[in-house]
Amino acid sequence: MTRGWYVLLLLVMIVNYEPKLDYSDALIVPRLSDVKSRKDVNLEVGTTFNCGSYWTGVPIMAANMSTVGTHDMALVLSEYKMITCLKKGGEYYVTFATTYPDKEKYVSLSLGLDAESKLFVDSATINDPTFICIDVANGYMTEFHNFTKKVRQKWPKSILIAGNIVTPEGVVALSDAGADLVKVGIGSGSMCLTRRVAGVGYPQLSAVIECVETATALGIGIVSDGGIVYPGDIAKSFVAGAAMVMAGGIFTGHDECGGEIRTSASGELHMLHYGMSSKTANEKYNGGLSTYRASEGRTIEVPYRGSVKHTVQDILGGLRSACSYVGAFNLPDLYSRGTLVKVNRTINTIFESHEI
Repeated sequence: MTRGWYVLLLLVMIVNYEPKLDYSDALIVPRLSDVKSRKDVNLEVGTTFNCGSYWTGVPIMAANMSTVGTHDMALVLSEYKMITCLKKGGEYYVTFATTYPDKEKYVSLSLGLDAESKLFVDSATINDPTFICIDVANGYMTEFHNFTKKVRQKWPKSILIAGNIVTPEGVVALSDAGADLVKVGIGSGSMCLTRRVAGVGYPQLSAVIECVETATALGIGIVSDGGIVYPGDIAKSFVAGAAMVMAGGIFTGHDECGGEIRTSASGELHMLHYGMSSKTANEKYNGGLSTYRASEGRTIEVPYRGSVKHTVQDILGGLRSACSYVGAFNLPDLYSRGTLVKVNRTINTIFESHEI
């Protein structure tokens, strides 16, 4: 082998030059539609998961961030049959589920690899929660896969969400561990600094598209987690094949977040928001940032936006609008009829979401 070919081979191994897409890199293409009004669009779905459990509702989730996944958020989102992944802590979930048993199907118990989560799994005597979200930044760890298997054995009938990963091999590993839904997204969240600090990540829209085919073959679903800036990004996720969409930043700054409202020097109202890998979160929940790690999350003040009901209306209204533009009466129709077009930066490419 000549030196030139050897160098070329190394470059191919190190760098994947195929263009990858974030939400801002694509748009949904309109097509002839029989949908006369947005009110004719039904956003509820009914799904039977591998665990055998059946769930109906609107497949949009508020993330399990401590400034988002609150009881108050869950009470409001449940009115719209949307899901709130409660902030981590088994007792926090138990308090809600026992106080509002009729709303339990719209919340998720959230666990991690922390000592408190492990102790809860070992000691809890509760019946199978409707949803369990096992959430770590790096879903490729063997320890995480083993813990997911343990949770599946503990609660065999729960709809088990696990992540985060961004590649088909990650989907396979978590499917083998017992996940019904795999969370896709690393570095794409508004509060996440992983791409800057660690140099790790994957453009979110492409990650979803590339993971969906493998997930479908395995009979499980994808939760697109991160990168949602606008309601239209949620619609793009469903066109890409996501079974559910999780968002954090879009739900921040509301009364239901429970954060302190502050007044800026200019008189504007703001609320504190931070990522769960931030220095703020580590100091609040883990006794400080460990000396062997760096902060991979932001701490910012976001504009105060009143009740989350206004944002929910924007989200659901935007999603219904997207459906009406492509002739979709429901979310499965949005997937089957939806087409994405790459924004013309270097190549003007139109592709079908199912054929990538």
